Amino acid sequence: MRCNRCGTLVALAAVVALVEVAAAQEIAGMWVLQDVNAEILARQPQNVRVLAIREARGGLIGKLIVPRLAGVPVAVEQHGDRVRLVIQMARGMETPLEGTLTADHLSLTLPGSTNPPTMLRRPSAEELQLLERLAPEKLPVPSMKALPANGLARTPPMGFSTWNHFQTEIDDRTIRDIADALVATGMRDAGYVYVNIDDGWQGERDEHGNLRSNRKFPDMNGLADYLHGHGLKLGMYTSPGPRSCAGFEGSYGHEEQDARTFAAWGVDYLKYDWCSAGLIYDDAEMPAVYLKMAEAIRATDRPMVFSICQYGRADVWKWGADAGGNLWRTTGDIADQWQVMSTIGFAQDELAPFAKPGHWNDPDMLEVGNRHMTAAEYRTHMSLWALLAAPLIAGHDVKSSAPETVALLTNREVIAIDQDPLGRPGRRVVQRGPLEVWTRPLEGKRTAVALFNRGAVPATIEASFAELGIDGRAGAIDVWAQRSLDVFEGSVSADVEPHGVLLLVLEPS
Repeated sequence: MRCNRCGTLVALAAVVALVEVAAAQEIAGMWVLQDVNAEILARQPQNVRVLAIREARGGLIGKLIVPRLAGVPVAVEQHGDRVRLVIQMARGMETPLEGTLTADHLSLTLPGSTNPPTMLRRPSAEELQLLERLAPEKLPVPSMKALPANGLARTPPMGFSTWNHFQTEIDDRTIRDIADALVATGMRDAGYVYVNIDDGWQGERDEHGNLRSNRKFPDMNGLADYLHGHGLKLGMYTSPGPRSCAGFEGSYGHEEQDARTFAAWGVDYLKYDWCSAGLIYDDAEMPAVYLKMAEAIRATDRPMVFSICQYGRADVWKWGADAGGNLWRTTGDIADQWQVMSTIGFAQDELAPFAKPGHWNDPDMLEVGNRHMTAAEYRTHMSLWALLAAPLIAGHDVKSSAPETVALLTNREVIAIDQDPLGRPGRRVVQRGPLEVWTRPLEGKRTAVALFNRGAVPATIEASFAELGIDGRAGAIDVWAQRSLDVFEGSVSADVEPHGVLLLVLEPS
């Protein structure tokens, strides 16, 4: 039977296809908020947010440009005049937006939101010229290759970082006082040896391009000597971009020079935070960007633990070790809140195969002692990080540590689980609603077992030995109570408080 309408339908389909292609071409380019103007771009570029969209491999990709801070990847889908964007801040931190394209305007809203849409428009020619100044010219990066291990961090690094509590309110005296407190509290002897100065120490470059510390840190060599004299190690922070996350000088274009400066100061640990590098590079270029600094560090002949910080984007666990990383962030920033900490921690299960001695998944720093979670929640925090073989980097004010905070952070059995020489992270073996059971194999055929209650009411949690991968009978140590329990046979069962944990070490009997 002949189709009299087929020709019409084919023609109509061709017209629709042409319209959609035209629409895709229309959305490519720069977009700015409706109320942005040339004067703002010239005088206050740090207050401008720019959406840049371009065609790539037959599709569309985007980037949210936040001047002096970051270029955040944006997934772009378009169907006619309908647009869907997903801002990919970090692993587990995606923000979807839906919108409509009309001529030179784009309206965007969060799905289900009742707030007015965010309106964007095309910039003028004058504004485009100003926007082009937001990011410097892209410098070349090395061809990607696999660096051999540097022999450091055979167990997850332990120490302290300034960011969670102090952020940029830091100086030489604060660091020395923290060093003294790490010794006095026994935290140093428990393994917390790295003292990491995060963002906020940077000054300007001298006439030769050498990066100097700001006036709050008048003598980095002297500070390093003080830490080393107390059995501690110095960690520093910089960015592969032109600016750090807090707007200080970054290492862009000065990688080799800054690596030599850090080595001369006596630095033992370097955190390399993506930040404004996203203004210049795409996520696909991350491995080579980090490799460039790793090679610069190796060239100094000073051993430095290399911490890759790019929020778990671009599947960093698949290439972090090859790029010279001893640890790599797998998430967005942690916060001293149960919902944030637990969401981050319990999402790490699938990444376990990528960690091993010398190379660790990093779900971010500890919040223990910052006083916005309960004691039960902090025990869960520590237990989960130990099961994950995560770096234990304290983030509270060590100078005013409460005794219970010190006790949580220095529990020997918890630290022994985290630092177990097998280096095999734990995995989830049971999940029943908010109740989870995780296990981690330990040296000496022992097994760490954690019964987690993520719910808001007390609950009985049970796991069979078959689920735990244990045969026969097993003796048990209650890690937090620091006492031996009766021999278990066939299963483990316990009542667990809300947001709490029972952490055991089982040994076949």
